[in-house]
Amino acid sequence: MERYVVAPYLRAYLHRFAASVSAASCDAGEVGGDVCRNEEAALRLKMVAVAAILVAGAAGVAIPLVGRRWRGGVAAGGGGYTFVLAKAFAAGVILATGFVHMMHDAEEKFQDPCLQDSPWRRFPFAGSIAMLASLVTLVVDFLGTQFYERKQREAAAAAATSAQDETAAALLEDGRNAGGAKREGAVHHGHGHGHGNENEAGPSQGRQVVVSQILELGIVSHSVIIGLSLGVSQSPCTIKPLVAALSFHQFFEGFALGDCISQARLKGLSTLLMAFFFAITAPTGIAVGVAMASFYDPYSPRALVVEGILDSMSAGILIYMALVDLIAADFLGQRMSSSPARLQAGAYIALFFGAIAMASLAIWT
Repeated sequence: MERYVVAPYLRAYLHRFAASVSAASCDAGEVGGDVCRNEEAALRLKMVAVAAILVAGAAGVAIPLVGRRWRGGVAAGGGGYTFVLAKAFAAGVILATGFVHMMHDAEEKFQDPCLQDSPWRRFPFAGSIAMLASLVTLVVDFLGTQFYERKQREAAAAAATSAQDETAAALLEDGRNAGGAKREGAVHHGHGHGHGNENEAGPSQGRQVVVSQILELGIVSHSVIIGLSLGVSQSPCTIKPLVAALSFHQFFEGFALGDCISQARLKGLSTLLMAFFFAITAPTGIAVGVAMASFYDPYSPRALVVEGILDSMSAGILIYMALVDLIAADFLGQRMSSSPARLQAGAYIALFFGAIAMASLAIWT
């Protein structure tokens, strides 16, 4: 009996849900879609935006990577006053991106008048999806770190076996028992010391690899959305202020990502691919938006829901990464607490400055 009561209610709910994510456009007057419409002028501005955002993003991600070579051994050891300040500034940028830009955009999408009250405006979807994304990021962070640390242990064990084989062969060829015994002890002592360093440094490097990759995932998904939104717009009045704002936006995000990639100490090709992929994402989104402008409606309920979900997921990922893997790991660690007071004060100032600078861009974006 209950099945016959529940089934019609479930069908009715699914029908309302499907209707709430239709591809039909909202009334243009309600969303202001026809204000200052000029397709030719908008296309010219989009071409300018592609070039400006590409250069800004590439410059932002390249500065920390080029600086890694300049820092040399300082970067490898994680020291250096400038390095600490840059890392703190990047953490503030990522935190503001998640809280101020992505979360705000997601809430706007789900609260848009185009969407029906039920279910989209009756439940806090933006915060809930961001929460779930943060928890999933925690699991991925843990599993990814375990995977990279296991690979490093296996590589270290293989290297130790190879070193022992080479040492044994050298001792057999030497033939001088007394001298050979001394060299054997020295080699084994040196090998044991190197292995201890790997245990200390290896996990941190593996974790930095995971952090850089998850961070790029969160940033790239948002870059696609903002590029697509700009690309489909036919209003020069909307595009003009976005060109400069999004250029600074991509520069700061690129700087934060480049700093994390530099700490991961990836191979040259992997570093280049990650930097290149970030730099082209927003311009590619603009180009796709230009191609889709004739049939893609960013104000349709379906587009609003999809973009709201993606923005919420990006917000959850970046907020987790900023608070857990960047701010807490650095500011609550032993290294920061034992650093000079001047360095501690500078790091906090850089953190707040990065967050405020990125948050202030929300005035234009």
